This record gives sequence, C-alpha cells and structure tokens, in this order.
Amino acid sequence: MTADTGAVATVDTSLTRLAGVRHPIVQTGMGWVAGSRLVGATAEAGGLGILASATMTYDELAAAITETKRRTDRPFGVNLRADAEDADRRVDLLISEGVRVASFALAPRREQIAKLKDHGIVVLPSVGAVRHAEKVASWGADAVVVQGGEGGGHTGSVATTVLLPSVVDAVDIPVVAAGGFFDGRGLAAALSYGAAGIAMGTRFLLTTDSTVPAEVKRHYLERDVSGTVVTTRVDGMPHRVLRTDLVEHLESSGRFTGVVRALRNAVRFRALTGLSPVAMVREGLAMKRGNDLTWSQVLMAANTPMLLRAGLVEGRTDTGVLASGQVVGAVDDLPTVAELIDGIVADAAAVLQANAGLVVRST
Repeated sequence: MTADTGAVATVDTSLTRLAGVRHPIVQTGMGWVAGSRLVGATAEAGGLGILASATMTYDELAAAITETKRRTDRPFGVNLRADAEDADRRVDLLISEGVRVASFALAPRREQIAKLKDHGIVVLPSVGAVRHAEKVASWGADAVVVQGGEGGGHTGSVATTVLLPSVVDAVDIPVVAAGGFFDGRGLAAALSYGAAGIAMGTRFLLTTDSTVPAEVKRHYLERDVSGTVVTTRVDGMPHRVLRTDLVEHLESSGRFTGVVRALRNAVRFRALTGLSPVAMVREGLAMKRGNDLTWSQVLMAANTPMLLRAGLVEGRTDTGVLASGQVVGAVDDLPTVAELIDGIVADAAAVLQANAGLVVRST
C-alpha cells in the first residue's frame, strides 16, 4: 500500500509532526477536484491531502473516506463547511473514521473545535486576515492555513509576503502558507518567513493524479501570469479564476442576469446534493451570519458549485468557471503527485542548505 519513495530529502517542521506526515506540503480541499484519487496520491507521497466535502453529500463523503483509506494507510484530512446543515454529523463521521485532520474554509465553531480536539483530530482552519487567525487560535485551533491574494478561488487583497509574516507574528500555533506557491524555492521562502509548510491548490490540480479533464488542464497550462482575474460576479465575493469568455460575460452582465443565473444554479445544486429547500435556506442563513453577507451575495453564492462543476468536472470551459491561483502562469508541466512533492522538497532542502553558507561570522 505504501510505496518505497527511496532516499528523498525531508524537512521536519511543526506541521509534519502535528499531522503525522513526512513533508510540510498540503494539498488543499478544492471542490470537485480533491477527491480520493488525488488525496490518496498526496498522502502516499508524504504530503497532507485534504478531501473536499463541500460538494459532496454525506454519503458521498463517507464513501470518499473509505476509498481514500483503500488507497493509503497514511494520514489525510477532510475539509468541512462549518455552516453546513449537517456539519455536526460530518464531524462525528471524521471522529468515527479516525481522520487525522479537519480543515475548514470558514471558521469552525468553538464547540466543533473542542469536540474534534477531544478525539485527537487536528483542527486546521483557513484564514485570510490576521484577526481571523487570532480568533481561531484563541478558540483552540491547532494550526492555520493563511492564504494571500495570489491564491485561487475565494481570496483577499493582501499579498502572501505581507500577510504571512503578520500572521506568524500574531499567533503561537503553526502557520501554513498558501497563495503563490508551486516549487521548492517557495517552500524555502515560506519556512524562512516562519511558516511550518505550504499549501497548494492549482499546482496539485495540474498533475496527472488530478481528475480534471485533460482539455481543461491544457487550458490552464496555456495561461501566463496575467491569465487570472479576481471577480465578484461569480458569487458576490472576490474570486480568483481564469480569464475566460464566460467570466468576461459575467463581468459585463447586469445584476439581474446574475441573480437569475444564481436561482437556476441553486435548483440544479439542490437536485445534485439532495438538499431540501428548507436546508438550503438554513445554510443561506448560516452563511449570511458567518460572513456578514447581504442576501444578494448569499443568493449569488449558489452560482459557485455548479459553475465550477461545469468547468472542472464536465470540462465545459465555455460555460464553466475555472478557479486558479496566479501561479498558473509559472506552471508548464503535469507531473505525478509523487514527482511534484519529491521535487519540491529536494529543491527546498538544497536552497536552505545553500543559503546557510551565506552567513559569515565577523571577527
């Protein structure tokens, strides 16, 4: 089950010790992308793979955990939506299945953190601001992923090089850097800032172990560093995606058109996930309270799952949205996950060792 990776360099950090993984590299829980195949490959390669459960029903998540365990006996994580109607049931599932890490895109509740920690599960929320990191740290989170504005999907406006050291200085728990990472130099830089590791989404999407259709991957590889845009037209919140004809259309369309599209996609998403109308309203209320959103933004959020599914699962680049970090312009190959992780760690170790020689003691 566990392949022999040979003599590969390792970098020991508080993240590797906390999560029980070999390398301080996290594969993020990308909706429609981070399934059991990608997560299993990441775990086998020594990184921390995170299953994306926000686009799964409860039963699909249970099946994905079972399949991931079939693929690997190494630690992995599951990303949860703290505001989901069945969030507590999913927390219980992670506990019963002995999942090592619970990650959250939105701040989990205090009681969720306490329950997970009581059962030995590492709690790893993602944050985009210093105050959010301080909040979850005070509630007992074991570590945080901090994403700078370079990152794909929902993102902020502060660059990783500014946000990361600010968070490292503000909290006393391990900080994982996300947004703008794709190689060993980035890992070495993050460690130098005081991070315990890096998290990557786009770089893992662009591997042979990713289930994203080949034609869509080619679409990504053709882009340069200016090939992404941050738009609020997808779901009312800043969202970094590839520049496509659809995105250009969304940017130029009026609010009414966006609301109509959101209503149509809400119906499609309900049919796909089996959520009742009442459950969707409850989740909308929780999202509104947890993120200080207007009702218009809550409604627009219905766009996200279906537009991403059209692009990342169905391969419909003309009618789907393709979340992407700015690193897409620096990536030009499709390695296996094992090749990717081994190469990043080996290059980071070489950079760290070479830089140690720059220090000269004066006499």
